[in-house]
Amino acid sequence: MTEPTSVRVDVWLWAVRVYKTRSAATTAIRGGHVRVNGDPVKASYGVKVGDEVRARIAGFDKILGVQKLLLKRVGAPIAATAYEDRTPPPPPREFVAPIVHRERGLGRPTKRERREIDRLTGRESRDRP
Repeated sequence: MTEPTSVRVDVWLWAVRVYKTRSAATTAIRGGHVRVNGDPVKASYGVKVGDEVRARIAGFDKILGVQKLLLKRVGAPIAATAYEDRTPPPPPREFVAPIVHRERGLGRPTKRERREIDRLTGRESRDRP
């Protein structure tokens, strides 16, 4: 049996486990969430070895280089050899101070509660008389 020269992009994305089902891959392609070599494609587009596939998953782009063509879904270790993950690491998360919420009708915070609020929001380092 000869190796195929190209495989449908929806089949390949399903086979390498980017999407759980082939219909989910097709829906993402129709929605414009998948690009091959920078161009939006249809589900029937044939990917070849060396192509770059960008798939938007959960708000983040996953950049994959095609290294092997797969027609059927395979195990995760074999699927990982079929692509090169070129996705850059996510940016470092910024520190966000927790939001302090007080119930309505409790009045002004006491001195002790105020100090706890300051400690939670990171304002405890101020010099106080």
